[in-house]
Amino acid sequence: MGAASGRRATGRGWCLLHLQLLPVVLLVGGAFFDYSTAPHVSGEAFYTAAPMAAAALLSLRATVLAGIGACATDVALLAHFGLLTDSGGQSELAAVVTVSALAVVVNRLMHYSNLRLESARRIAVAVQRAVLPQLPSSMGPVRIAVRYRPAVKDAQIGGDLYSAQDTPYGVRCLVGDVRGKGMDAVQAVDVAMGVFREAADEEPTLVSITARLERALLRERSRRTGPERTEGFVTGILVEIPHRGDELRLVNRGHPAPLLLHAGQVRSAEPSEPALPLGLAELSADQDRSDTVPFPPGATLLLYTDGLTEARNRAGDFYDPAAGLTGRDFPGPDELLDALLAEVSRHAGGRITDDLALLAVTRDGGR
Repeated sequence: MGAASGRRATGRGWCLLHLQLLPVVLLVGGAFFDYSTAPHVSGEAFYTAAPMAAAALLSLRATVLAGIGACATDVALLAHFGLLTDSGGQSELAAVVTVSALAVVVNRLMHYSNLRLESARRIAVAVQRAVLPQLPSSMGPVRIAVRYRPAVKDAQIGGDLYSAQDTPYGVRCLVGDVRGKGMDAVQAVDVAMGVFREAADEEPTLVSITARLERALLRERSRRTGPERTEGFVTGILVEIPHRGDELRLVNRGHPAPLLLHAGQVRSAEPSEPALPLGLAELSADQDRSDTVPFPPGATLLLYTDGLTEARNRAGDFYDPAAGLTGRDFPGPDELLDALLAEVSRHAGGRITDDLALLAVTRDGGR
């Protein structure tokens, strides 16, 4: 895995280095073309392309030097052919000077645009991290690990969420995904997280927690107008792991089914009945059912958002976590998530196009 990543990084570095040489190649190629052809055949296209290429690829200083180099080369070749005082030669030189000056302006505009986008990306990630909690490594009878990888495409904040807390009823977890992007999604995440933290300690069942989440999201949607009113629903899965016993309980509201890993085997914990996402209860009655599944010592429950299963390789194939994890053992949840992130990144060639949240819970006693 490390060797493959190193080769990809080396390949990217090689391509970047050679692209940075493009302005020089254009100038040298243009001069050779201009010198070796008839006087009426001009290398103007090469001379104007060189500073524009530098504007897109290099620094301000390099762009200025490329522009000076283009003008100097054009002057030298025009003088060589005795066309420097000719009206056609002067028109060509004026075009090269104009494009060189324009390249400097373009370079500055791209620089400031990149600065604004990078600032927006940092703010987006900071907001997301402020909303999502830092989880302890263990709670009650389980060890917990979480990973969150934002795509932050065009500085859009995603709506993946996760939480876990130890309660009088056991360790309770929530993983979900809000429909939509941007601050509306973050607002829905904030609502869901706040309700879950309070309800997890107070409500006796997962079904009652789900009902409170449903009411809160409906209230949030009712405050919106326009197209945003139809957004804000959440696919989510709630988990309850009692302090004693070898079972856990699940409520799945339209979310990808979690995976149960034990002794090298991987099993999908599909819900007994399909249900609509949270926030859409008015479309169907009797939504919530709690399923009980075995969770023996040493077993690990993997919860994830669809950024995992929607990661594609160059051939367009989706990543299959069950296939990737079958037959493998991990010392704990941290090792599992690290291996899983490396695997999906390798599958997608490093191109993660959607936010990805992973939460793994391992019941102690299996080591």
